[in-house]
Parts: sequence; structure tokens; C-alpha cells
Amino acid sequence: MPHLQTSLFVPRPLPEVFAFFADAHNLQRITPPWVDFRIETPAPIAMHVGALIDYRLKVRGVPVRWRTEITDWQPPHRFVDTQLRGPYWRWVHTHRFREAPGGTVVDDDVDYAVPGGRLVNRLLVQRDLRAIFLHRQRAILDAFDAAAIAPLTVTLD
Repeated sequence: MPHLQTSLFVPRPLPEVFAFFADAHNLQRITPPWVDFRIETPAPIAMHVGALIDYRLKVRGVPVRWRTEITDWQPPHRFVDTQLRGPYWRWVHTHRFREAPGGTVVDDDVDYAVPGGRLVNRLLVQRDLRAIFLHRQRAILDAFDAAAIAPLTVTLD
């Protein structure tokens, strides 16, 4: 199964960084404009195990509805969103937050599977996910008025 992993240092305290991610509407703020990502669930969204969040987006120009469920909620250290309906056969996104000297490390791990299997993933999906998550890292740093202290990376395997 394909796996995506990122790690980003944000020079802000753990509670502040987690609070940013706990507001689901910030996801729209950190997603690239070309995805045309819109959260349909009205604000505020109470985050907890079992919370459902509905989105609309475009995958290579094709409109898609996406629904995720918060399947794990452990503030301020971790939460997991799992796709119930959407463009992937499987999407489990684990967000981890840990204190580090001078700030917080934000780790993302995504296990996913796509229709069309390995070939479609390598030809289309990996490239899009890399671009989305690199944009996301830059947007997170911008949201905190911070600069990267290391090159931004997205690992896909």
C-alpha cells in the first residue's frame, strides 16, 4: 500500500500549532487553489472521535465529494482522519505533533490506495500528492509567519 510521510518544524508552541490543526476550516487555507477545496460542513466543527467532515474538491478538474471521519483524537499530540467517501479506495491520515526545542514538529503519515493501483499511483497520484503536501508545508509556515529551517520534503513509497 502506498505511504506518504512529511515532517515540518514550526517555531511555535505545541498548543498553538495543535489549535491551528484542530480548526478543520484551516484545511481549506493550506490546500492549493488548483484543488478547489471547499469544506461543506458548517463551522464550527467540533473535533472528536466520530466527527464527520464533508468537502468538495477537484481531482484533475473532476469534481469530487469527500467525507472523512475523525477516528482518533488525542489533543494536543495526535489525530487521525479516515476517508469514508472520496477519490481513494483507502485514505488514513495520521497527524502527529511533538514538542521540540523552540517549537513543534508536525508529522503527517498517510496510508492510501487508489483506483487503478500502482500504475495510476506512480503516473498521476504521487505527483499530485507531492505538490499538495509541499504547498501545505509552505502554507503552514506562512500561517505562522515562519520560515523553513530545513528543505521541505514529502516522501512517497
